[in-house]
Amino acid sequence: MKPYVRFQLSLMMFLEFFIWGGWFVTLGTFLGNNLEATGAQSAMAFSTQSWGAIIAPFVIGLIADKFFNAERILGVLHLAGAFLMYQMSQTTDFAAFYPYVLGYMIAYMPTLALVNSVAFRQMKNPSKDFGWIRVFGTIGWIVAGFAISLLGWDSQEGIQEGLLSNTFTMTAIASAILGVFSFLLPKTPPVKSDKEQSLLEKTGLSSITMLKNKNFLIFFISSILICIPLAFYYQNTNPFLTELKMENPTLKQSIGQISEVLFMLLLPVFLLRFGIKKTLLFGMIAWVLRYLLFAFGNADELSFMLIIGIALHGICYDFFFVSGQIYTDSKAGSDNKSAAQGLITLATYGVGMLIGFWVAGQITDTYLIGELHDWRTIWVYPAGFAALVFLFFLIAFKNEKIEYKGEKV
Repeated sequence: MKPYVRFQLSLMMFLEFFIWGGWFVTLGTFLGNNLEATGAQSAMAFSTQSWGAIIAPFVIGLIADKFFNAERILGVLHLAGAFLMYQMSQTTDFAAFYPYVLGYMIAYMPTLALVNSVAFRQMKNPSKDFGWIRVFGTIGWIVAGFAISLLGWDSQEGIQEGLLSNTFTMTAIASAILGVFSFLLPKTPPVKSDKEQSLLEKTGLSSITMLKNKNFLIFFISSILICIPLAFYYQNTNPFLTELKMENPTLKQSIGQISEVLFMLLLPVFLLRFGIKKTLLFGMIAWVLRYLLFAFGNADELSFMLIIGIALHGICYDFFFVSGQIYTDSKAGSDNKSAAQGLITLATYGVGMLIGFWVAGQITDTYLIGELHDWRTIWVYPAGFAALVFLFFLIAFKNEKIEYKGEKV
């Protein structure tokens, strides 16, 4: 790959995830403090991610892949996103905010697949090149978190002054930059197909036949279920740390992304040493441990428990979700791999998270006492649920060998 193309793709990934991390991490705190939203309303706002994930396959499969260059529709979506994000920064009540965030997520979620399409089409050896390009996305997310804390927007004083609205302005600028920059990316025209694809093939839902395999069905169900406790993390962690008056909460949450990079490097070792079932189980039990640390830690002498809980993100995410992507790839046929990944994304970020955000909102509202939450009880719920999913998978999933980078794991 030419150095200039590598730079283009790396910058594209950096901006793509800087945009997501630049507002989504602090969304719960913004909603509660700036818009005085309830837990149920916060759940509605976070659930727009799931609606975007559900609609995304239709945008990509029926429109982008057939009629337009990937880099052009990427540019249009991010320019539209810049407008919607700026409008979000100007709102002062939830009723006005919700239509903009829903529209934004419907525009943004398809771009996650589009940046991958643009990147993969430029690579001769994706297994070697993609990781080094994708890591810049994680760096972008980390930089966004550092910026928010270093600028004081998530400090106690900044929150009281309503400065978290600046996160949307910052993200709008970044989205506009990526929107314009996308038109300068390498041309990625639609792939011509000799045969006419069905609606199921175009949307990636043709891979639903994989559920006939009992082991994959157990994995598929577990993936949906584990996203219920995952939703608690995305929706509640920043408000939780803020309510405990932890300094620089958004910066500290970036430890999770740093951990994600480190454990991504360790993942092949675990897969080869322990196999796919145990690696997936490591990921699930880490969710249980994380939420127990959140439940019994505090921002004072037990603050190390909260930091460890955040740092477990690498195991929680990589060992289950990335391992799951590898497992899905191994079970899919040679002409069904993209559709299979689309199906598991629809199940997790779509259905699983949609249910999870609703549950998290209901439980959060139930344990609101005055102006403060009973966080210990709130965090025990996802810990217990993750433990049940762990036991279900342990008993129901039969151990098997899969092919990973030429080796059986």
